[in-house]
Amino acid sequence: MEHLDQLFGNYIAVFLATIAGFILVISALVGNRLLAPFSQERSKGTSYECGMLPIKRAQTNVGMRFYLYAILFIIFDVEAVFIFPWALSFVAIGPMAYYEMVLFVGILAAGLAYAWKKGALRWQ
Repeated sequence: MEHLDQLFGNYIAVFLATIAGFILVISALVGNRLLAPFSQERSKGTSYECGMLPIKRAQTNVGMRFYLYAILFIIFDVEAVFIFPWALSFVAIGPMAYYEMVLFVGILAAGLAYAWKKGALRWQ
């Protein structure tokens, strides 16, 4: 029973941080709705081009290549998030963690090689 109390005791901080996060986001959204100035003018929907009237429509299609760059950025950003705590505790976690990180980086390198082979990294 003591082990169960210790297990749930660790999650109380996570639960409280989650509730605090939701409260902060909701209060920011409510504050924006209450304090931000709103205009119902027709010109509010036009794009800003240094005071000149827009020449063409502001809504354009975004190329698929931008999504590929975004996905690759997220993949390597997540890699950095995992490698940083691993590097801080590298000595304490033992040699098996080294091989697991080599496997993790190898999988990411294989994904990068695949994207490179498919031409996803070529700017056109």
